[in-house]
Amino acid sequence: MAFFSSTAAPPHHPLLPSPYHTGRKTLSFSPPPNSLSFRFSTSNLIRRNHPLSLRSTSSPAAPPSEGLAPAISVTENALKHLNRIKNDRDADLCLRIGVKQGGCSGMSYTMDFENRANARPDDSIIEYNGFAIVCDPKSLLFLFGMELDYSDALIGGGFSFKNPNATKTCGCGKSFAA
Repeated sequence: MAFFSSTAAPPHHPLLPSPYHTGRKTLSFSPPPNSLSFRFSTSNLIRRNHPLSLRSTSSPAAPPSEGLAPAISVTENALKHLNRIKNDRDADLCLRIGVKQGGCSGMSYTMDFENRANARPDDSIIEYNGFAIVCDPKSLLFLFGMELDYSDALIGGGFSFKNPNATKTCGCGKSFAA
């Protein structure tokens, strides 16, 4: 980082007044690359009635917060049933949940077990007591806040989706509109 102060005539556009001829002192700041940068004159700071605004070229990510609700939640019944299915197949499986076009209401839910190593770098991975749910970024927009439940009732049993983003759902509960 370098600061310098100058009253010598800096290069300027011929149609604009020169700070050298007005007697203004110009301060400059030379930041490291990919950082924030700004240029101002001391006379502008004195006359300024509102705060100086700065823009950053790259803003750091906020630190992860503890105690936030997961993007997709799973009830105890659903987690027990998912673990039972996982244990019957292979120990390194995860559940991929997604959304695809189609169904009575326009979009339908997809669920499938896959090898955890197949998760893509941009997928969201949500862990529940050693069980992982994987969701792609586009589907997560429609599924954020959803609760996955399971019922073993004879009529209407199976997995059910409680999605706060759904504006309309089909009677079967497997498709929705957002």
